[in-house]
Amino acid sequence: MKLLAIESSTELFSIALFLDGRIVEREGACGVPHSEIALPMLRALLDEEGVPLSGLAGIAFGAGPGAFTGLRLAASVAQGLAFGSGLPVLGVGSLEALALDAGAERVYACTDARMNELYCAACRVTGESVDMLLPPVVVPPHAAPLPPGQGWHGCGSGFSTYGDVLRARLGAALDSVDAQARPRARAVARLAAPRFARGEALDPALAAPLYVRDKIALTTRERLAAGGSK
Repeated sequence: MKLLAIESSTELFSIALFLDGRIVEREGACGVPHSEIALPMLRALLDEEGVPLSGLAGIAFGAGPGAFTGLRLAASVAQGLAFGSGLPVLGVGSLEALALDAGAERVYACTDARMNELYCAACRVTGESVDMLLPPVVVPPHAAPLPPGQGWHGCGSGFSTYGDVLRARLGAALDSVDAQARPRARAVARLAAPRFARGEALDPALAAPLYVRDKIALTTRERLAAGGSK
């Protein structure tokens, strides 16, 4: 099975090809808008591996939660390529991808949601499978949901932005932290492969991000209340 995967839910843009179990991944340069590099990188990777779009079984994308612009980009690129090639698509949770790549069994995946909030999920990783023990939520750092038991590995940008608050909140439940981890296309591809094999792919018209929240910015009053300025 050959799949293309796209992940752009954070500041890191990455793409990957799943080639019958082998994964080839590329990532964009930091600071460069995802929209400027997405299609050129995709074309270059497909050309390098000699894989035409028509040779793929489908296209997977990081569905979120994450940055609204990045989620829309991944979904729209997957959708556009799939429409043009007659391929199915599949959205994969970005926090699931973050957890799978963490190298731990119990993963507290947490990314910066801006607006003084976090996206959080508690995941159990077994092989290539991720079970959500606590599904994705968006909350202030001091209200992050507590995972069951102890021995959790925290990962994601939430720990680099609100590390002290999160460590105090999670306390003894947390064993280790990787604040530099980000959701990556290679993990999206790994999660997508068995789902495509089970026939869970969708018509590209149904490609949609998982936003978790529907608000993209604070009002002026909310910014002032949080100590910001106009």
